Amino acid sequence: MDKLNFLNNGVLRLPPGFRFHPTDEELVVQYLKRKVQSHPLPASIIPEADVCRSDPWDLPGDSEQERFFFSTMEIKYPNGKRSNRSTLSGYWKATGLDKQIVNSRNNQVVGTKKTLVFYRGKPPTGSKTDWIMHEYRLVANPTLNPSQETGKWVLCRIFLKKRGRNGEKKEEEEVKDTIEKTSPIFYEFLAGPTPKDGGLNSEGALSSSGSSGVTNASHMAVPDEDEESSKLRIL
Repeated sequence: MDKLNFLNNGVLRLPPGFRFHPTDEELVVQYLKRKVQSHPLPASIIPEADVCRSDPWDLPGDSEQERFFFSTMEIKYPNGKRSNRSTLSGYWKATGLDKQIVNSRNNQVVGTKKTLVFYRGKPPTGSKTDWIMHEYRLVANPTLNPSQETGKWVLCRIFLKKRGRNGEKKEEEEVKDTIEKTSPIFYEFLAGPTPKDGGLNSEGALSSSGSSGVTNASHMAVPDEDEESSKLRIL
């Protein structure tokens, strides 16, 4: 059976109604591992591109959609392992810890996922953008021969983080919650003590066993009921 080819001039073209939504495990085991070992891929659906040397908006495909690429890594220094991720307009900066990708069949770690954010300008003063990249790598495998080095190929998932209404609403709620937590609290000292501290007795009068921080009932002005009722009749 011939492998399926959904690439047209390096751009993904799927039939109407089809979407490419692979899991992390599928990307590593079914695509990246096969690419490294020069085995046939399930489908010709991921193009090759020099991702870390290209600005994200210049890569093939629809920039508003999630895109996948095979890319080779360029070592920044001859004697080091650090990758060169500088582009014409900026650079990719790693963030957070790498996530391990586990093969569900044998529960073994088969790869890692690194998250990177694109910054415009020169490091370390670049400005952060909404471009995100997930970089998938294979873990070292002693069964591979020298011509199948795991570091030669990586698989990149690139997308533009969207800030929709839900995201804006969440940010507003976080700001509101922060303000409420940091705002000063004003206590109503004239409201009288709570029932636990004495409160009102059965006749509706303040008890004398209230907290010492509350004004004593004998020093508080209590309106006369007849006076209040006379005012009501006048009105």
